Amino acid sequence: MEATWRYIDTGISDASCNMAVDEAIAEMALKGRVPPTLRFYGWAVPSVSLGCFQKTEEIDRGYCEYRGIPIVRRPTGGRAILHGTEITYSFASRNALPCFSEGLLSTYEHLSRAFYTALKSFGIDVEMKNRREKGRILTGSALCFQSVSYAELSINRRKVIGSAQKRWKEGFLQQGSIQMVIDSGLMERVFRNADAEKISLTMTGLTDHLPTLSPDELKRAILKAFEEIFEVRLLPMGLTEEERVLALQFQRQKYQSPEWTFSR
Repeated sequence: MEATWRYIDTGISDASCNMAVDEAIAEMALKGRVPPTLRFYGWAVPSVSLGCFQKTEEIDRGYCEYRGIPIVRRPTGGRAILHGTEITYSFASRNALPCFSEGLLSTYEHLSRAFYTALKSFGIDVEMKNRREKGRILTGSALCFQSVSYAELSINRRKVIGSAQKRWKEGFLQQGSIQMVIDSGLMERVFRNADAEKISLTMTGLTDHLPTLSPDELKRAILKAFEEIFEVRLLPMGLTEEERVLALQFQRQKYQSPEWTFSR
């Protein structure tokens, strides 16, 4: 019998709420109280998310404050991302499922295969980094999109999706950014030691390759690809009341806290 997973599209929210909801979903998924969950969301204003262990000195906090760009620290690792015109996703699941039981790299590969399939359906010449290749660091920048790791996707050697994971004994949370448009000029101001020309050479947005592609079209393709790759049915659902309460708690106590955001 075909398994049923959940997908949620929560629309646009502020930075702290976005992170809090992801962690709340992950906690419930790890406990088995909700099925494996794919979530889509967006950002109320351009926002910076830092990797869980990243140093804040790599960000120009003064410029961000001047421009009203919120800074939030993710529960997942990796490097910083400037979120703007993009589709952000998260996926949370227990490790007990066979497709996710073999560790971090295998999980990355399975999820990347779904995004690869979705992009290929539009005729995009996307590449998935081979396991045997060494990780390619494109610059010394703090930006997530300026390094390409195993199973990540690129177009003409320019990264198009950046993802990071947090793993627990029972399961994992993966968060990712699918860039539609790259604002290299703003990135140059937000990230110290970033260079707009280098950014343009190492990152790309999907509208550079498919100018008419809409976010809704891409979401539908991703849902279809997930169902094909994992042989499941994805049903649209909302957050549970328990997730809403937990998300509000995480937002107030953690993701709105300067101590959490700027402690490193």
